[in-house]
Amino acid sequence: MPFGKAAPTSCTVGAALFLLCGCGSGPSGSSKKQINTLLAQQNFSAAEQFVDGLKESEYKKKNMVLFYLDKGLIEHHEGKYKESDQSLDAAEKRMEELFTKSVTKTAGMLVLNDNTVDYAGEPYERALTNVFRALNFVFLNQPEEALVESRKVEQFLQELNDRLGGKKVYKDDAFARYLDSLLYADEGKMDDARISMEAATQAYAWYAKDYNTPEPRFEFPKNEGPHGELVFVHYNGIAPRKISKTFQIAWGQAIALAQQSNDPDKQQFENGLRAGILGHAITVSYPEYVQDPFTIAGSEVKAGEEAPGETVLMEDVSAIATKTLADRNALIKTRAIARATIKFVIAEAVAKAAKDACARQYGANSWQCLVGGGAARMTAHGVAAATEVADTRSWTTLPSQIRMARLKLPVGKHDVRVDFKNAAGGVVSSHVFKDVQIRKSKRTYLSLRTAL
Repeated sequence: MPFGKAAPTSCTVGAALFLLCGCGSGPSGSSKKQINTLLAQQNFSAAEQFVDGLKESEYKKKNMVLFYLDKGLIEHHEGKYKESDQSLDAAEKRMEELFTKSVTKTAGMLVLNDNTVDYAGEPYERALTNVFRALNFVFLNQPEEALVESRKVEQFLQELNDRLGGKKVYKDDAFARYLDSLLYADEGKMDDARISMEAATQAYAWYAKDYNTPEPRFEFPKNEGPHGELVFVHYNGIAPRKISKTFQIAWGQAIALAQQSNDPDKQQFENGLRAGILGHAITVSYPEYVQDPFTIAGSEVKAGEEAPGETVLMEDVSAIATKTLADRNALIKTRAIARATIKFVIAEAVAKAAKDACARQYGANSWQCLVGGGAARMTAHGVAAATEVADTRSWTTLPSQIRMARLKLPVGKHDVRVDFKNAAGGVVSSHVFKDVQIRKSKRTYLSLRTAL
């Protein structure tokens, strides 16, 4: 064994880092694609079974928030509203626990990567958790429970805004505020409904600027007149996915070497190989969103001879996710550079320890040290580079858009037809809700998910 006692040291460090470098990364890229395929087919039962099968193998303990978010939203689309609320409740409790922890695992992140810590969710994911819980109770015809979730959204958003001081891109949720207004009006709490509508108007003012989502031109949700109202919620498209991008900085120089790949496994291999050969490169990784295409761009709702209503964009989840990440990517990159620098120093220390041990056993100029020292250095730097992977976790099952139509309809039963259209206005697919009951001065809610 040419390295003497040094070889076990470098090998042990390398093995430990390789085992930990991908831990806690959540569902694989191929699994996410399979989930989206099942959502596009509206095969929600199969999607739920598929996600359940990944709980221990791909989500694992550090990603229980993601597991329950993904499962809970699939159950919502499946019409299993009680089960959905239980799943989303489990996700919410864990998110609260992680958000309020005073002790972080910063040291672990600096040595390995961001995937070594439990996923706590993005602020917009936290708000949407309560939005979907509120909608679960709407469809269960439990308006008081829906209002409880609505108030929880208000409280969270207020705390978020107070904490951020309005400095971040995502500081409120316009759709959540708008839904609050509808729910308050449903229960006759018109003052609260007006307050929530004013908050929604304010939020949509900067939604229009930051996310290109203008305020919807629906009338205030009054409960009066001989008609009833249909509220259709269209969850459209697929959420953007995060990929890990990398660039390499030559040690002692400020030269960035462009390198990126959408395949994390391939990227890790190339990072390790390249750094092992060069020896003086620091690999830095950061996340970035990419939006996979989907065909359906909008929808139209029609009941009998009544005038149809087009759905309007209420929440551009893709835009919110992308800008939220971009807002803090400078900090992410700074931390990644610090982490990569520490790994470089550790790799140099490991290589030096191996060289010194070899020198003590065989002599500094021995062929064993000349060959083994270079190999040890390449291995140490290769491991350091391969463990540098960005955190690409996010709520996989979210739609790209949340759209809404509100139609005044005569009291009675109606067959409600929804046409889903592409960007050119052509009908891609249709769905008919049979015998939808419309009650006087009341709102009836329907929803459907498309991911084509």
